[in-house]
Order: sequence, then structure tokens, then C-alpha cells
Amino acid sequence: MNTDFKQSITTYLGGVQEVFSRLPVEQLDKAANEIFRAFEEGKTVFTMGNGGHGSTAAHNVNDLQKHLVSSDARDQIVVQGKRLKAMCMCDSVSALTAWANDAGFENAFSEQLRNWIQPGDVVIGITGSGNSANIINAYKLAKEVGATTITFGGAKKGKDEPFTDIYINVPTPNILWVEDIHMAVAHLLASVVRDKVQEKYR
Repeated sequence: MNTDFKQSITTYLGGVQEVFSRLPVEQLDKAANEIFRAFEEGKTVFTMGNGGHGSTAAHNVNDLQKHLVSSDARDQIVVQGKRLKAMCMCDSVSALTAWANDAGFENAFSEQLRNWIQPGDVVIGITGSGNSANIINAYKLAKEVGATTITFGGAKKGKDEPFTDIYINVPTPNILWVEDIHMAVAHLLASVVRDKVQEKYR
């Protein structure tokens, strides 16, 4: 039996496209500027998220570390001697679960950050609700230290808003679309910063 999914597929794609067209360009511009500043100043970009957002956070670091300095030919590095330092707070299962077990899951990101964070760094939280305690606590630490905080958020700002410098809302209650667009936002920011990096340092 062959089931026809074409209408559902078209509806999904159209919905994502429509939401994407309403992203806050000014906030995206601010985020790109902060990432580029971090590159220029030798600062570190930290990313974090829960569940699927954690995978997006890890993917974002991959692009920030490599995509900024490499060409589309995979074996060609076009920017020599200067790299963006980037780290995902979800990547070490050992560290993440150790802190979660001993200090509570709400501190699993902030306690990792304490080992690394410096003034001028950038902390990116990827969240659908904006209410995740572990992201909020990491933001609080970032603000104490003098780092910039950026949220890839959902339809509404959450409890993290007072601790976020740059808030990129995805204006839809559909969490699947939110997650799709978070990944696209990560690619967008890496791509536009890459263009500026390679224009200046190639």
C-alpha cells in the first residue's frame, strides 16, 4: 500500500519557509557581530542545549571551528594562523553527567563553564521554552563574568530573557519547526561570519 504524503510534506515545508521569513534580522545581525568580535579578539564561543537542541549546539561548534577557515573544497584551509575557539557544553558526557549527578542538572552547564569562561566570551543557549534552569544558570554566570549571552529561542521569550543580551526568537509554537530553524540560524551565522573572516584574513 502506498500512502500519499505529498500534501503533508508541502504543508510542512511551507510552514517552515513562512516562519523563516519572519526571523528578527536585527538580532541575527547583532549575533553575527558578537561571534565575529570573539574571533577577532581571541575569545571563546560556548554553546549548550537540552535534547535535540544539544545536538544543534554541538553541530554549531563544528561549523564555528572549521567552516570559518575552510573552503567548500574539504581539504583546503584558506585562513591560516587564526581560529575561533568554540566549545559545546553537551559534548563531554562524562563531565555533563558528573556535574548533573553531584551538583544537580540545573548546574550541569554553569559548573563546566566556570573552568573556562572569561570576560568577552560568548555563550549561546539553544532552547524552545527559554525556561531551562541549566541554561539560565549558565547565563547568570556569564553575566557575572562579563560575557555576552545569545539565545536561539522559541515562540515566546522565557525566564531566560533578563539574562540574555541577544534574543533570536523563532515565531512558531511548532517545536519541530523551531528546531529546524535553530539549525538554519546556526548555519546562517557561521556562513555570514565566515564570509567576513575570509574577506579579511584570506
